[in-house]
Amino acid sequence: MKDNKDWKSKANRPELDGNLQYHIRCRPGDVADIVLLPGDPERVPKISQMWDSYEEKGRNREHVTHTGVYKGVPLSACSTGAGGGSTASAMEGLATIGAKTFIRVGTTSGIQEHIRPGDLIISSGAVRYDGTSENYVNLNYPAVADYEVNLALIEACEILGYNYHIGITATTASFFCGQNRDGYGGYRQSWFQDRYEDLRAANVVNYEMEAATVLTLSSLFRIRAGAIFTVIGNRVTDEFSYEGVEKSIEAASLAATILHNWDQKKKDKNKRYYFPSIDR
Repeated sequence: MKDNKDWKSKANRPELDGNLQYHIRCRPGDVADIVLLPGDPERVPKISQMWDSYEEKGRNREHVTHTGVYKGVPLSACSTGAGGGSTASAMEGLATIGAKTFIRVGTTSGIQEHIRPGDLIISSGAVRYDGTSENYVNLNYPAVADYEVNLALIEACEILGYNYHIGITATTASFFCGQNRDGYGGYRQSWFQDRYEDLRAANVVNYEMEAATVLTLSSLFRIRAGAIFTVIGNRVTDEFSYEGVEKSIEAASLAATILHNWDQKKKDKNKRYYFPSIDR
């Protein structure tokens, strides 16, 4: 890794020589069109080890990037770290060097009683409590998943036989108070519980910390994006089980290959969007 004295850039959008991106330390050609976005850097090798082949392309701060091939399709995975700020930094760099589709892959807590640990959740959209996307666009702007990405995630879950739910995600800027947990020393305010109950009444299905940033920025950047999570806890029943993380990884990787194939069909038939009868 080059030392800071080797930067040849401008402060407005710093890059190293050869367009090496400031945060992710990757350059054009290092990432595939489709990039999986886990939060945890340790999850990147767990993803890439499921592929046919891979190599590390970048490592800096919370961002680890691997690029490889799965079922004949080029794929990348780049960790975002926890929360919207570092997620946005990763997305900015990845989009600059050519990424065209993002799939957020993570863990989550369900806030509806019927959602069990080990299930998967596919986000149709997200409530924007992320604290980052509002720095890009007014909060009235929606955080919505791309329909092709979600359809591919659904198809992947059906092929794999995994139990899944589709619904609105609440993305928060805080793992503790933002998700109706006590802060240090039992600190809390009355609105923590009120917001939790309001989200449940509005049929929001889960809590996590990055999806709203991914979905909002992808729309602004004209890039496809979706999000899939393994449920490890249920806040209503107070169940917790850190199992099944590989399910969301496998579903996201398979969905990426499905998207790749659909993209080829669109190209062959000169269509801009995928639709079911295109296969006829």
